[in-house]
Amino acid sequence: MRSLKAVIYAILVSLSGILGSAVGGENEGFEKATFAGGCFWCIEAPFDKAPGVDRATAGYMGGHKKNPTYKEVSSGSTEYLEVVQITFDPDKISYKELLSIFWRQFDPTDAGGSFHDRGAQYMSAIFYHGEKQRDIAIESKKALEASGVFEKAIVTPIREAGTFYPAEDYHQDFWKTNTSHYERYRKGSGRDEFIKKVWGTKGISAQKYPKPSDEALRKRLSKLQYAVTQEEATERPFQNEFWDNKKEGIYVDVVSGEPLFSSTHKYRSGTGWPSFTRPLVPENMVRKQDTLLGMTRTEVRSKHGDSHLGHVFNDGPKPRGLRYCINSAALQFVSKGDLEKAGYGAFMPLFE
Repeated sequence: MRSLKAVIYAILVSLSGILGSAVGGENEGFEKATFAGGCFWCIEAPFDKAPGVDRATAGYMGGHKKNPTYKEVSSGSTEYLEVVQITFDPDKISYKELLSIFWRQFDPTDAGGSFHDRGAQYMSAIFYHGEKQRDIAIESKKALEASGVFEKAIVTPIREAGTFYPAEDYHQDFWKTNTSHYERYRKGSGRDEFIKKVWGTKGISAQKYPKPSDEALRKRLSKLQYAVTQEEATERPFQNEFWDNKKEGIYVDVVSGEPLFSSTHKYRSGTGWPSFTRPLVPENMVRKQDTLLGMTRTEVRSKHGDSHLGHVFNDGPKPRGLRYCINSAALQFVSKGDLEKAGYGAFMPLFE
Protein backbone atom coordinates (compact mmCIF):
# COMPACT_ATOMS: atom_id res chain seq x y z
CA MET A 1 0.00 0.00 0.00
CA ARG A 2 1.20 3.50 -0.77
CA SER A 3 1.45 5.96 2.08
CA LEU A 4 -1.30 8.54 2.47
CA LYS A 5 1.32 11.27 1.92
CA ALA A 6 2.34 9.79 -1.42
CA VAL A 7 -1.26 9.45 -2.59
CA ILE A 8 -2.09 13.04 -1.65
CA TYR A 9 1.02 14.32 -3.39
CA ALA A 10 0.14 12.36 -6.54
CA ILE A 11 -3.27 14.04 -6.59
CA LEU A 12 -1.70 17.47 -6.16
CA VAL A 13 0.77 16.82 -8.98
CA SER A 14 -2.06 15.75 -11.28
CA LEU A 15 -4.03 18.89 -10.41
CA SER A 16 -1.06 21.18 -10.88
CA GLY A 17 -1.36 21.04 -14.66
CA ILE A 18 -4.88 22.48 -14.33
CA LEU A 19 -4.58 24.82 -11.38
CA GLY A 20 -1.10 26.16 -12.11
CA SER A 21 2.05 26.53 -10.09
CA ALA A 22 0.30 27.50 -6.88
CA VAL A 23 -0.62 23.87 -6.21
CA GLY A 24 1.98 22.24 -3.96
CA GLY A 25 3.66 25.56 -3.28
CA GLU A 26 5.48 25.81 -6.63
CA ASN A 27 7.54 28.95 -7.09
CA GLU A 28 6.29 31.13 -9.92
CA GLY A 29 8.36 30.73 -13.07
CA PHE A 30 9.66 27.25 -12.24
CA GLU A 31 9.36 24.52 -14.89
CA LYS A 32 9.30 20.73 -14.92
CA ALA A 33 11.38 18.17 -16.77
CA THR A 34 10.86 14.40 -16.68
CA PHE A 35 13.49 11.81 -17.58
CA ALA A 36 13.79 8.02 -17.46
CA GLY A 37 17.21 6.41 -17.43
CA GLY A 38 16.89 3.18 -15.52
CA CYS A 39 16.75 2.98 -11.73
CA PHE A 40 15.32 6.28 -10.48
CA TRP A 41 17.61 6.25 -7.43
CA CYS A 42 20.58 6.76 -9.74
CA ILE A 43 18.92 9.34 -12.01
CA GLU A 44 17.61 11.45 -9.11
CA ALA A 45 20.98 11.99 -7.40
CA PRO A 46 22.83 13.99 -10.10
CA PHE A 47 19.88 16.36 -10.58
CA ASP A 48 19.53 16.93 -6.84
CA LYS A 49 23.11 18.21 -6.89
CA ALA A 50 22.68 20.53 -9.88
CA PRO A 51 22.43 24.29 -9.22
CA GLY A 52 19.07 25.70 -10.29
CA VAL A 53 17.15 22.52 -9.48
CA ASP A 54 14.54 23.04 -6.77
CA ARG A 55 13.86 19.32 -6.32
CA ALA A 56 14.02 15.98 -8.10
CA THR A 57 11.25 13.48 -7.36
CA ALA A 58 11.37 9.76 -8.14
CA GLY A 59 8.19 8.36 -9.64
CA TYR A 60 6.41 6.68 -12.52
CA MET A 61 5.18 7.82 -15.94
CA GLY A 62 4.12 6.30 -19.23
CA GLY A 63 1.38 3.89 -18.17
CA HIS A 64 -2.38 4.10 -17.74
CA LYS A 65 -3.30 2.51 -14.40
CA LYS A 66 -4.03 5.08 -11.70
CA ASN A 67 -1.76 5.23 -8.66
CA PRO A 68 0.68 2.46 -9.62
CA THR A 69 2.82 0.96 -6.88
CA TYR A 70 6.51 0.12 -7.01
CA LYS A 71 5.65 -3.58 -6.81
CA GLU A 72 3.41 -3.29 -9.87
CA VAL A 73 5.86 -1.21 -11.90
CA SER A 74 8.92 -3.30 -11.02
CA SER A 75 7.10 -6.48 -12.03
CA GLY A 76 7.05 -5.25 -15.62
CA SER A 77 3.31 -5.85 -15.86
CA THR A 78 2.50 -2.17 -16.43
CA GLU A 79 3.61 0.27 -19.11
CA TYR A 80 5.14 2.60 -16.55
CA LEU A 81 8.80 3.59 -16.50
CA GLU A 82 10.80 4.60 -13.47
CA VAL A 83 11.34 8.33 -13.94
CA VAL A 84 12.55 11.42 -12.14
CA GLN A 85 10.57 14.65 -12.38
CA ILE A 86 12.67 17.78 -11.92
CA THR A 87 11.39 21.15 -10.80
CA PHE A 88 13.88 23.78 -11.94
CA ASP A 89 14.45 27.51 -12.29
CA PRO A 90 15.03 28.21 -16.01
CA ASP A 91 16.83 31.45 -15.09
CA LYS A 92 19.52 29.40 -13.33
CA ILE A 93 19.69 26.22 -15.39
CA SER A 94 18.34 25.65 -18.88
CA TYR A 95 16.46 22.64 -20.16
CA LYS A 96 19.36 21.93 -22.50
CA GLU A 97 21.73 21.85 -19.54
CA LEU A 98 19.44 19.36 -17.80
CA LEU A 99 19.56 17.21 -20.94
CA SER A 100 23.35 17.40 -20.89
CA ILE A 101 23.33 15.99 -17.35
CA PHE A 102 20.75 13.36 -18.32
CA TRP A 103 22.63 11.93 -21.31
CA ARG A 104 25.68 11.28 -19.13
CA GLN A 105 23.92 9.06 -16.59
CA PHE A 106 23.00 5.91 -18.57
CA ASP A 107 23.46 4.00 -21.83
CA PRO A 108 21.13 5.58 -24.44
CA THR A 109 21.87 2.74 -26.90
CA ASP A 110 20.26 0.07 -24.68
CA ALA A 111 16.66 -0.70 -25.66
CA GLY A 112 16.18 -3.56 -23.20
CA GLY A 113 16.60 -1.83 -19.86
CA SER A 114 19.46 -0.17 -18.04
CA PHE A 115 22.66 -1.94 -17.00
CA HIS A 116 21.78 -4.91 -14.74
CA ASP A 117 18.12 -3.84 -14.55
CA ARG A 118 16.29 -5.43 -17.45
CA GLY A 119 12.76 -4.85 -18.66
CA ALA A 120 10.62 -2.07 -20.14
CA GLN A 121 10.22 -0.38 -16.76
CA TYR A 122 13.96 0.44 -16.82
CA MET A 123 14.09 1.75 -20.38
CA SER A 124 15.15 5.33 -21.03
CA ALA A 125 12.91 8.15 -22.27
CA ILE A 126 12.58 11.90 -22.38
CA PHE A 127 9.06 13.03 -21.47
CA TYR A 128 8.63 16.56 -22.79
CA HIS A 129 6.39 19.20 -21.25
CA GLY A 130 5.36 21.37 -24.21
CA GLU A 131 6.58 21.83 -27.77
CA LYS A 132 9.60 23.92 -26.77
CA GLN A 133 11.02 21.08 -24.67
CA ARG A 134 10.24 18.61 -27.44
CA ASP A 135 12.20 20.65 -30.00
CA ILE A 136 15.16 21.11 -27.64
CA ALA A 137 15.16 17.40 -26.83
CA ILE A 138 15.15 16.47 -30.54
CA GLU A 139 18.09 18.78 -31.23
CA SER A 140 19.96 17.47 -28.19
CA LYS A 141 19.49 13.88 -29.32
CA LYS A 142 20.67 14.74 -32.84
CA ALA A 143 23.74 16.47 -31.42
CA LEU A 144 24.60 13.41 -29.33
CA GLU A 145 24.20 11.16 -32.37
CA ALA A 146 26.44 13.42 -34.45
CA SER A 147 29.09 13.67 -31.72
CA GLY A 148 30.33 10.13 -32.27
CA VAL A 149 30.44 9.42 -28.53
CA PHE A 150 28.42 6.25 -29.13
CA GLU A 151 28.97 3.89 -32.04
CA LYS A 152 25.49 2.38 -31.77
CA ALA A 153 22.24 4.20 -32.50
CA ILE A 154 20.65 6.33 -29.77
CA VAL A 155 17.36 4.57 -28.97
CA THR A 156 16.03 6.83 -26.19
CA PRO A 157 12.52 7.89 -27.30
CA ILE A 158 11.12 11.41 -26.91
CA ARG A 159 7.56 11.16 -25.61
CA GLU A 160 4.87 13.56 -24.49
CA ALA A 161 4.60 13.75 -20.71
CA GLY A 162 1.59 12.14 -19.09
CA THR A 163 0.44 11.89 -15.49
CA PHE A 164 3.30 11.67 -13.03
CA TYR A 165 2.91 9.55 -9.91
CA PRO A 166 5.54 10.04 -7.18
CA ALA A 167 7.10 6.84 -5.90
CA GLU A 168 6.70 5.69 -2.32
CA ASP A 169 8.36 7.78 0.39
CA TYR A 170 11.28 5.41 0.96
CA HIS A 171 12.40 5.86 -2.66
CA GLN A 172 12.74 9.64 -2.37
CA ASP A 173 16.31 10.91 -1.81
CA PHE A 174 17.46 7.30 -1.52
CA TRP A 175 21.02 8.36 -2.29
CA LYS A 176 20.99 10.42 0.92
CA THR A 177 18.81 8.32 3.24
CA ASN A 178 20.39 4.96 2.33
CA THR A 179 23.81 6.04 1.14
CA SER A 180 25.67 2.73 1.63
CA HIS A 181 22.97 0.70 -0.11
CA TYR A 182 22.79 3.25 -2.93
CA GLU A 183 26.54 3.30 -3.53
CA ARG A 184 26.77 -0.51 -3.53
CA TYR A 185 23.91 -0.70 -6.00
CA ARG A 186 25.41 1.90 -8.37
CA LYS A 187 28.78 0.19 -8.41
CA GLY A 188 27.33 -3.29 -8.73
CA SER A 189 25.00 -2.34 -11.55
CA GLY A 190 27.84 -1.28 -13.81
CA ARG A 191 26.59 2.29 -14.18
CA ASP A 192 29.62 4.08 -12.74
CA GLU A 193 32.06 1.97 -14.73
CA PHE A 194 30.15 2.79 -17.92
CA ILE A 195 30.07 6.53 -17.20
CA LYS A 196 33.79 6.59 -16.47
CA LYS A 197 34.61 4.68 -19.65
CA VAL A 198 32.46 6.85 -21.94
CA TRP A 199 32.69 10.27 -20.35
CA GLY A 200 35.87 10.11 -18.29
CA THR A 201 36.39 10.69 -14.58
CA LYS A 202 35.00 14.22 -14.76
CA GLY A 203 31.66 13.08 -16.18
CA ILE A 204 29.90 13.40 -12.82
CA SER A 205 31.77 16.12 -10.97
CA ALA A 206 31.56 18.67 -13.81
CA GLN A 207 27.92 18.01 -14.62
CA LYS A 208 27.19 21.09 -16.68
CA TYR A 209 30.32 20.95 -18.87
CA PRO A 210 31.80 17.46 -18.49
CA LYS A 211 34.90 16.31 -20.34
CA PRO A 212 34.33 13.16 -22.45
CA SER A 213 36.72 10.25 -22.25
CA ASP A 214 39.91 10.28 -24.32
CA GLU A 215 38.47 7.57 -26.56
CA ALA A 216 35.39 9.67 -27.27
CA LEU A 217 37.48 12.78 -27.95
CA ARG A 218 39.66 10.98 -30.48
CA LYS A 219 36.52 9.98 -32.37
CA ARG A 220 34.83 13.39 -32.18
CA LEU A 221 37.65 15.89 -32.64
CA SER A 222 39.73 16.53 -35.74
CA LYS A 223 43.45 15.74 -35.51
CA LEU A 224 44.23 19.42 -35.10
CA GLN A 225 41.57 19.97 -32.43
CA TYR A 226 42.86 17.00 -30.46
CA ALA A 227 46.50 18.08 -30.82
CA VAL A 228 45.73 21.62 -29.65
CA THR A 229 43.39 20.87 -26.75
CA GLN A 230 44.96 17.64 -25.48
CA GLU A 231 48.63 17.93 -26.51
CA GLU A 232 49.14 21.71 -26.26
CA ALA A 233 49.92 22.15 -29.95
CA THR A 234 49.63 25.54 -31.69
CA GLU A 235 47.87 26.05 -35.01
CA ARG A 236 49.25 28.25 -37.79
CA PRO A 237 48.53 31.99 -37.70
CA PHE A 238 46.17 33.40 -40.36
CA GLN A 239 45.29 29.83 -41.36
CA ASN A 240 42.69 29.02 -38.73
CA GLU A 241 38.93 29.26 -38.56
CA PHE A 242 38.22 32.25 -36.35
CA TRP A 243 41.18 34.63 -36.57
CA ASP A 244 39.15 37.00 -38.80
CA ASN A 245 35.62 36.02 -37.75
CA LYS A 246 33.50 39.16 -37.37
CA LYS A 247 30.16 37.54 -36.57
CA GLU A 248 28.35 38.23 -33.30
CA GLY A 249 28.22 35.39 -30.81
CA ILE A 250 30.19 33.53 -28.18
CA TYR A 251 33.05 31.04 -28.26
CA VAL A 252 32.82 27.87 -26.18
CA ASP A 253 35.25 25.05 -25.43
CA VAL A 254 35.13 22.57 -28.32
CA VAL A 255 35.62 19.78 -25.76
CA SER A 256 33.19 20.62 -22.94
CA GLY A 257 30.98 23.40 -24.29
CA GLU A 258 31.72 25.77 -21.41
CA PRO A 259 31.46 29.44 -22.47
CA LEU A 260 34.85 31.13 -22.79
CA PHE A 261 34.84 34.31 -24.91
CA SER A 262 32.49 36.76 -26.62
CA SER A 263 32.70 38.57 -29.94
CA THR A 264 32.08 41.77 -27.96
CA HIS A 265 35.59 41.40 -26.48
CA LYS A 266 37.29 40.23 -29.69
CA TYR A 267 39.68 42.51 -31.58
CA ARG A 268 42.09 42.26 -34.48
CA SER A 269 45.53 42.01 -32.95
CA GLY A 270 47.44 41.39 -36.17
CA THR A 271 48.89 38.14 -34.81
CA GLY A 272 46.77 35.82 -36.95
CA TRP A 273 45.00 34.14 -34.01
CA PRO A 274 41.67 35.01 -32.37
CA SER A 275 42.40 37.65 -29.74
CA PHE A 276 40.23 38.81 -26.86
CA THR A 277 40.61 41.49 -24.19
CA ARG A 278 38.90 39.42 -21.50
CA PRO A 279 37.20 36.05 -20.88
CA LEU A 280 33.41 35.85 -20.99
CA VAL A 281 33.22 33.78 -17.79
CA PRO A 282 36.41 34.24 -15.72
CA GLU A 283 35.51 31.25 -13.55
CA ASN A 284 35.90 28.98 -16.60
CA MET A 285 39.50 30.06 -17.18
CA VAL A 286 42.58 28.58 -15.51
CA ARG A 287 46.03 30.19 -15.77
CA LYS A 288 49.25 28.16 -15.61
CA GLN A 289 52.91 29.02 -15.98
CA ASP A 290 54.37 27.73 -19.24
CA THR A 291 58.14 27.37 -19.80
CA LEU A 292 57.88 24.91 -22.68
CA LEU A 293 59.73 27.03 -25.26
CA GLY A 294 62.44 28.24 -22.92
CA MET A 295 60.52 31.39 -22.00
CA THR A 296 58.03 32.08 -19.26
CA ARG A 297 54.48 32.52 -20.56
CA THR A 298 51.02 32.27 -19.02
CA GLU A 299 48.98 29.45 -20.48
CA VAL A 300 45.17 29.56 -20.30
CA ARG A 301 43.08 26.40 -20.04
CA SER A 302 39.37 25.72 -19.66
CA LYS A 303 38.35 24.78 -16.13
CA HIS A 304 35.98 21.88 -16.80
CA GLY A 305 37.28 20.54 -20.10
CA ASP A 306 40.93 21.11 -19.10
CA SER A 307 41.60 22.08 -22.72
CA HIS A 308 44.71 23.97 -23.74
CA LEU A 309 43.36 27.20 -25.23
CA GLY A 310 46.39 29.45 -25.76
CA HIS A 311 48.16 32.17 -23.76
CA VAL A 312 47.48 35.55 -22.22
CA PHE A 313 49.89 38.46 -22.74
CA ASN A 314 50.21 41.99 -21.37
CA ASP A 315 50.32 43.76 -24.75
CA GLY A 316 46.60 44.15 -25.31
CA PRO A 317 44.58 47.37 -25.78
CA LYS A 318 44.06 49.72 -22.86
CA PRO A 319 42.67 50.07 -20.27
CA ARG A 320 42.95 46.35 -19.39
CA GLY A 321 46.09 45.75 -21.43
CA LEU A 322 45.48 42.02 -21.85
CA ARG A 323 45.54 39.90 -25.00
CA TYR A 324 44.10 36.42 -24.80
CA CYS A 325 45.71 34.74 -27.81
CA ILE A 326 43.62 31.64 -28.48
CA ASN A 327 43.72 28.71 -30.91
CA SER A 328 40.65 28.48 -33.15
CA ALA A 329 40.88 24.69 -32.91
CA ALA A 330 40.06 24.91 -29.19
CA LEU A 331 36.87 26.85 -29.86
CA GLN A 332 33.36 26.32 -31.13
CA PHE A 333 31.45 29.41 -32.26
CA VAL A 334 27.78 29.89 -31.32
CA SER A 335 26.20 32.73 -33.28
CA LYS A 336 23.91 35.29 -31.65
CA GLY A 337 20.89 33.81 -33.41
CA ASP A 338 21.60 30.33 -32.05
CA LEU A 339 22.26 31.20 -28.40
CA GLU A 340 18.79 30.33 -27.10
CA LYS A 341 18.55 27.09 -29.05
CA ALA A 342 22.03 26.03 -27.99
CA GLY A 343 21.36 26.65 -24.30
CA TYR A 344 23.35 29.88 -23.93
CA GLY A 345 20.38 32.27 -23.80
CA ALA A 346 21.76 33.91 -20.66
CA PHE A 347 24.30 35.73 -22.86
CA MET A 348 21.75 37.34 -25.19
CA PRO A 349 21.87 40.69 -23.29
CA LEU A 350 25.45 41.11 -24.56
CA PHE A 351 24.07 41.72 -28.04
CA GLU A 352 20.95 43.72 -27.29
